[in-house]
Amino acid sequence: MPAYVNDGVPEYGCIIGGEERFSGEILEVRFPYNGDLVAKVHQATPDDLEDALVSAKDGFEKTRALSSGDRYRILSRLAELVESRAEELAETIVMEGGKTVSFARTEVQRASETLRVSAEEAKRLGGEVIALDWTPGNEGRFAITRRMPVGVVLGIVPFNFPLNLACHKAGPAVASGNSLVLKPASATPVSALLLGKMLVSAGFPKMAISVVPCPGRRAGGLAADPRVAFVSFTGSPEVGWGLRESAGRKPVSLELGGIAPVIVHEDANLPYAVSRIITGGFMNAGQVCISVQRVYIHHRIYENACRMICEGTKALVTGDPRDPRTVVGPMISKDAADRALAIVHEAQSKGARILAGGRAEGTIFYPTVIAGATPETGVNSCEIFAPVITLTPYETLEQALALANQVPYGLQMGIFTQNIQRILKVHSMAEYGGVQVNDIPTFRVDHMPYGGVKGSGLGREGPRYAIEEMTVPRVLAFNPAGGEDT
Repeated sequence: MPAYVNDGVPEYGCIIGGEERFSGEILEVRFPYNGDLVAKVHQATPDDLEDALVSAKDGFEKTRALSSGDRYRILSRLAELVESRAEELAETIVMEGGKTVSFARTEVQRASETLRVSAEEAKRLGGEVIALDWTPGNEGRFAITRRMPVGVVLGIVPFNFPLNLACHKAGPAVASGNSLVLKPASATPVSALLLGKMLVSAGFPKMAISVVPCPGRRAGGLAADPRVAFVSFTGSPEVGWGLRESAGRKPVSLELGGIAPVIVHEDANLPYAVSRIITGGFMNAGQVCISVQRVYIHHRIYENACRMICEGTKALVTGDPRDPRTVVGPMISKDAADRALAIVHEAQSKGARILAGGRAEGTIFYPTVIAGATPETGVNSCEIFAPVITLTPYETLEQALALANQVPYGLQMGIFTQNIQRILKVHSMAEYGGVQVNDIPTFRVDHMPYGGVKGSGLGREGPRYAIEEMTVPRVLAFNPAGGEDT
């Protein structure tokens, strides 16, 4: 619960070393749908950030000493707390981020699963035994490896999945024995603050957790600070690559989005492909790193597919995310909607045709389908991060794959086909971190390795894979003969 309420508006402090602080520097959190004031959040000042780092550094001495069983129990308890407050958390996600209520409930469920998977992985921090007697003179020698926590983890979370992506930072950090400084998006800080309080309630050492809402430029100094051992960032490419430059020699994991393509071959199950494309293009108002944006359709089924996609798109309910019937809610801000609309208008001015949507009212951007856009047009060459998809016919699979690969990003892609040879070819030639067969690139389960190549980032998320990034293998080499009495 918030510390106190003024005029019916909840007020939250930042969390420094497990304790709530009220700096007086207020960030107003507003409902994207109509601008209503949702919460007041006290931002972390530069002094607060310094205290957070000092506390995290000291807290690491406590977290590294936690047994694997302790880490498992803390994360399991945290998952239970998230589940017990599911409706409250879902409502928070709706009101601060504009996510539809059904999708917000799904996010809470995924967050709990992310924490439970992290808890299980806390018990599996294994190593290996390595024979060192390959060359004469080393008889009897062997080594083992153990994974050791790196220290202070800085987790930076975007607005589009404010709870589950916070869990993708917190879960692996706790499981691997690290301390954590969590920086939520300015638009959606409340989810992360609630998670931070629950983490303390679950038994995690208070000194080892801070949640620091603050302007991005202020948080940028955290990545460069030598007391931070690892940076896990999800967000825009411009910010992410800048953080990597400022991070120096410390390891960095970046998940930076993309311009996700789908290939629909002539042997696809077309009704299923269409339904999935509509879901992937318009869920969360297109504000998903792996949202369907470019759809390449075999020329023999192109016209039929276009008709089916447009019919399905026009049937979607758009509006108030609190209404259970709503499928497409608001975008995070009017500026975001205006930027997306400008990209659509640019495509239209260059000959593209708007088959559905193509308009916005405030933060509401109506689901949009575009045909005839060239590969160089912004709707096909930049991440629009809005409910917009483009449809393009192709003659051969090679042509479709070339179009899919020509952008500077590579997070995930999808292909609908029944032919195993085509599937294997795409898997071999795709410049992407993941290929979804008979599904959309928007598909993700939280324990899978998730991340991209090229401009889409570095490293992989998913608790097991993030734990590998947040730990280092340390070798212990044995010379049994050296301990013998002579």
